[in-house]
Amino acid sequence: MKSFMKLFFIKFKSPLGGVGGLFPLRGLGGFFLFFLWGLGGYAQNLDNYLQIAAENNPEVKAAYTSFEAALQQVPQVSSLPDPTLTMSAFGRMVETRLGAQEARFSLMQMFPWFGTLEAKATTAELMAEAKFQEYLDVRANLNYQVKSAYAEIFQLSATIAVKEDNLEILDSYRELALRKFEAGSAPMVNVVKIDIKREQAITEILLLKEELETLKTQFNLLLNRRINEEVLVADTLMVEELFNEMKPENNNQQNFKDHPAIEQFNRQAAAYESQQVVARKNGLPQVGVGVDYGIISERTDANPVNNGQDVIMPMLSVSLPIFRKKYKAAQKEAELMETAVQQNRQAKINNMKSELEMSRYKLNKSQRLIALYDRQLESSEQANKLQISAFSNATGDFEEVLQMNQDILMLQLQKLEAVKEAFVANAKLEYFFINKNQE
Repeated sequence: MKSFMKLFFIKFKSPLGGVGGLFPLRGLGGFFLFFLWGLGGYAQNLDNYLQIAAENNPEVKAAYTSFEAALQQVPQVSSLPDPTLTMSAFGRMVETRLGAQEARFSLMQMFPWFGTLEAKATTAELMAEAKFQEYLDVRANLNYQVKSAYAEIFQLSATIAVKEDNLEILDSYRELALRKFEAGSAPMVNVVKIDIKREQAITEILLLKEELETLKTQFNLLLNRRINEEVLVADTLMVEELFNEMKPENNNQQNFKDHPAIEQFNRQAAAYESQQVVARKNGLPQVGVGVDYGIISERTDANPVNNGQDVIMPMLSVSLPIFRKKYKAAQKEAELMETAVQQNRQAKINNMKSELEMSRYKLNKSQRLIALYDRQLESSEQANKLQISAFSNATGDFEEVLQMNQDILMLQLQKLEAVKEAFVANAKLEYFFINKNQE
């Protein structure tokens, strides 16, 4: 399915080392925002993390192991019951016309009613398919978790870079304020104010770096690898917008019928429907076919025809399922379970629709906020330059310069938050449309 995609990304000077994007001190808030057509994919390291998570995450492994275990039910329920062999020895021999009966052997094989084994196998296969759909849903949800955690690390790394950049700006302001004081055109209090803000900025950066290490540990645990493993964050965060699936009219009609989370319920419902067939067939007679073999000793007091010849006797048995309550209860149980699955399926669809609309709203909201912050940053940069020029010429208030710098910093951080929210919301949308994306 051909889909048109829109992407946006930001670049920052990574505090983690390695190759980083250009990071100007000022200029559109220190970030680039691009709207590109015809591009796709994420940073290569994110793809690697998704692959590692799919291979190592214990929850995904457990889901697939459960599927494999469910497959083992098929040969169990589709096999005939074990035959019964009975051996009898007589403490006191039973006399017959041909001789004394010494021992007796009986072999019996029961056969369920026609179609019973096939129905049981179908039920087990459908349950196994439901487990496989559950595995696909767990894996898709893991991708969302990895992308969300990656976006958190990206935002925090970029935040540190922004604050470090702002710290350099405060240093330049301090030098300017100090020169103005030495020239006698500004009070020393301006330098003190800068020192207070610098101390606050340094402390905030240290705390953010500690938080970043915690996020990396959580990320490594999600990937089920060593907690001190290095986490590389790209300098680019991309967001793909699925225009076709995002249309409200499509969302209202979307029942997620191809989504693994819903397919799981569909398979379970079909399995319980098949279980009703099994319950009905279990209430029908079972037929047994067997043979009875008796060992006869020869008579010594007479010699009749076929003296001492062993006895072979074919046998046929039929079970009589006359106690009907258990069969009716089993059928009713399967009917109720099918109803419960259908109800859970509808509840899941409603919940997914609700989450889909919220994710769609968050993505649209974030994109609009990013555009707004870009405009505000551009205007604020111009105002900031004018205020610095006025202060340098002894016609401006230094307090206004500091306040404008703080406003620019807040806009930069808010833009980072909006980019992260857009990426997470888009990751959620990708989870909802996992099958279409795979096509």
